[in-house]
Amino acid sequence: MVTGEITGLLRAWSNGDPSAIEQLAPLVYAELRKLAHRQLRRERQGHTLESTALVHEAYVKLVGQKDPNWQDRCHFFAVSCRIIRRILVDYARASQRQKRGGGAVRLALEENIDLPAQKSLDLIALDDALRDLEKLDPQQSRVVELRFFAGLSVEETAEALHISRATVNRDWVTARAWLLREIRRA
Repeated sequence: MVTGEITGLLRAWSNGDPSAIEQLAPLVYAELRKLAHRQLRRERQGHTLESTALVHEAYVKLVGQKDPNWQDRCHFFAVSCRIIRRILVDYARASQRQKRGGGAVRLALEENIDLPAQKSLDLIALDDALRDLEKLDPQQSRVVELRFFAGLSVEETAEALHISRATVNRDWVTARAWLLREIRRA
């Protein structure tokens, strides 16, 4: 089973086995591409960052971590999601600086967040609001990050955070409402 194999290799990597990284790469590459593609699909048209480049940059950052302590597959992909988010936000900020405030990267809010499909968010505004939410409620921030950025289901999010599905649903609804209010206020 691939999931168990990934978890085993992650633990071997955490324990200092350098060969585990090489064995892990082909197993996680396709999933990392899906994460990157999911994020880039939400971007404005004409975005110059490609999913392959995003995956490679994220993988370099993942492999470059000092003393990783991977718990399991879900934990690895949650960290991967956070790294991809940081790369995209950094890219958006750099683009915005180059254009002196113009060209902010925009994300379409998809149906998985139960909002109108035409609605869009500025990635930088969303990131700023998520950082503020993290100060108030780190768990709600992680739920949003995993559900929106990683595209995890309620069940997968509950597993990754070691909380119940009911808690994920409650945090999801509360955090989403809070974020929308903060983004509209900005």
